[in-house]
Amino acid sequence: MLTVRDLPKYEALLALARQYPALNITAVETCTMFLRTATDVYGVMDRHFSEYDLSMGKFIVLMLLKCSDDGCTPSECADRAGVTRGTITGLLDGLEREGLLSREPHPQDRRCTLVRLSDRGYTLLDGMLPHHFQLIATLMSPLCEAEQRTLFILLEKLRLGAQPLLEAD
Repeated sequence: MLTVRDLPKYEALLALARQYPALNITAVETCTMFLRTATDVYGVMDRHFSEYDLSMGKFIVLMLLKCSDDGCTPSECADRAGVTRGTITGLLDGLEREGLLSREPHPQDRRCTLVRLSDRGYTLLDGMLPHHFQLIATLMSPLCEAEQRTLFILLEKLRLGAQPLLEAD
């Protein structure tokens, strides 16, 4: 992934704005800072998950299953994780090989299976989640609770604004 380590200087953006009148300097600066921050946060999380031999995708699937009382079908896992059926199959296969989940016949539908956390999956999560939640608290600690809530609202507005652009294709 291409990342921006040094934010563009205001003067450079001003020169570009003269050439491209649609350039909104504040929007570009804010978007660039957002992307740089997201890259850094992903880096922190990737390092954290690697301590447990997990990827972010595997962790998300494990958490979906932990929060699901009755297990999930692979299709439900894909929908809840926001990934394709092919992607979820790869994640589930890897987690099953590692003994972190099990597949069993669906009690009402013989055409599909239910996926559940195994005892080993529960043990892994129970061991890592205290550290995980402490890491998130540390990551967010520069912001007071009111700022965290404001950031959440702003990020939700940005996410909703991106949706039509994603659906345009």
